[in-house]
Amino acid sequence: MTDYTLLGRQLDALLDTPDWLTNSAQTCALLMQEIPALNWAGFYLQRQPNMLHLGPFQGKPACHPIPFDKGVCGAAARTRQTQRIDDVHAIADHIACDSASQAELVVPVVVDDRLWGVLDLDSPERNRFSEADQAGIESLVEIFIARTTF
Repeated sequence: MTDYTLLGRQLDALLDTPDWLTNSAQTCALLMQEIPALNWAGFYLQRQPNMLHLGPFQGKPACHPIPFDKGVCGAAARTRQTQRIDDVHAIADHIACDSASQAELVVPVVVDDRLWGVLDLDSPERNRFSEADQAGIESLVEIFIARTTF
């Protein structure tokens, strides 16, 4: 089980610049290194209306762009609510960038009531993300927002 309190302290110390690009790259690297059973961790950014564009990530090459009306990332962006999916293959409009991905957790990044993007985590294990993982990742996103200038 991941110690999200410790991971939060590590992330807070790691984000020693307000630069969004540096902080998002560092966040992805830390998540891939410290959270077991991930095969992708990255940000998708809202750079135009109703569309997500690939940002910093760790893992295999990714899908780009993602419209708000498609997939788990699109749902998180559209609703501004975290999406925790135990079996991505049960989602009719799931966008399969990596066929090895089985579960997904997507947290919207909302800054000053504006969607900046989403943090997307994929796992090769079904049922990988628990409620505790969701709460832990959401707390890490809050640290990322607090330490970053957008």
